[in-house]
Amino acid sequence: MIEDKHKIHLTARTFQGLEEVLAQELESIGAKEINISKRAVEFVGDQKLLYTANLALRTAIKIIMPIKAFEAKDEETFYKEIKDIEWEKYLSTSSTFMVETAVKSEYFTHSQYVAYKTKDAIVDRFREKYKDRPSVNLNYPNLYIDIRISSENCVVSLNTSGDPLFKRGYRLETNEAPINEVLAAGMVLLSDWDMKMDFLDPMCGSGTILCEAAMIATNTAPNLKRDDFAFKTWFDFDPRLLMEVRKELRAKRIDATCKIRGTDIDKRVLDKASINIEKAGMDDIVLLKQKDFFEYEKQEKPVFIITNPPYQERMHIEDVEDFYKSIGDTFKQKFTDATAWLISSNENAMKSIGLKTSRKIPLFNGKLECRFVKYELYEGTRKHTKETIEV
Repeated sequence: MIEDKHKIHLTARTFQGLEEVLAQELESIGAKEINISKRAVEFVGDQKLLYTANLALRTAIKIIMPIKAFEAKDEETFYKEIKDIEWEKYLSTSSTFMVETAVKSEYFTHSQYVAYKTKDAIVDRFREKYKDRPSVNLNYPNLYIDIRISSENCVVSLNTSGDPLFKRGYRLETNEAPINEVLAAGMVLLSDWDMKMDFLDPMCGSGTILCEAAMIATNTAPNLKRDDFAFKTWFDFDPRLLMEVRKELRAKRIDATCKIRGTDIDKRVLDKASINIEKAGMDDIVLLKQKDFFEYEKQEKPVFIITNPPYQERMHIEDVEDFYKSIGDTFKQKFTDATAWLISSNENAMKSIGLKTSRKIPLFNGKLECRFVKYELYEGTRKHTKETIEV
């Protein structure tokens, strides 16, 4: 299936704004020839790195392996180019497949139509060669085919991941507007948290930011417990190699050197967070407590905050600007030795916080364009200690 197991060209897809972080992650696991593009990072590795990337990358949505690129301005050319691919290297007549498409082109205006033409080309090739054909399965296919068309440029890839890699398997309980796991991990990595200062999410919701922060602090691979990867149904899948990768990643786990804490005003929300954190295996280092952020006592000890406060697009708030003003007031009055990061899509509300920002990073939470904003909160000279915060 993989012609040269010692050199595979791959692409990791991610959210806009996380490309640089993903490239750093890839470098850390041994990827070569790293090239950043919009919402994606291309790289080269071997079969072991393919497995490692799926298990270990925190900011990748999926890992794909391009198998053909061509130009097409009409459906006949597209059909022929797809049909000419040696699909028998990846499928048998008893196999199943599905086609995922992303189309931005004046020549091809319907992504579903592109999927149908791809299916027809594959089926026709098999019928002509073997008098039989593989079937389409949209739920549990043996092969995930990824088609990307930009203008007349078409790229055909195999999705090695299957379901998106943000499906870590720990988030069984969610609230009204949970943040995506990949975005949460990206925020923690972008924040330059040193993993020594204690970590706090004071509006933690279902606990996604806490889970990702805890896995980063313990160097726990995010998909170590996940079992369903598309590459496992490939002809050349090597179970012993995957077992070796899992063993090596487990051996890299370390003990956290800080406290990781989360609070929320709603006990029902905290109960869901508790379930998710336990499922992630992080319940030994993450402490939860029911608490109203606006009723915190003054915090004299250093703390690193990352939180995703409610905003009107996510949850209804009667007076969102007053709510954000209260966030700023609480920071000023209660957190005098802290670094705080907030993500929000409501720029006007963010202005109501009334604090000077030291950094702003554009990110997307789903389709919402957001700003990930940093505030430095301190009185006088910042203290650098490793004392524990009280919540």
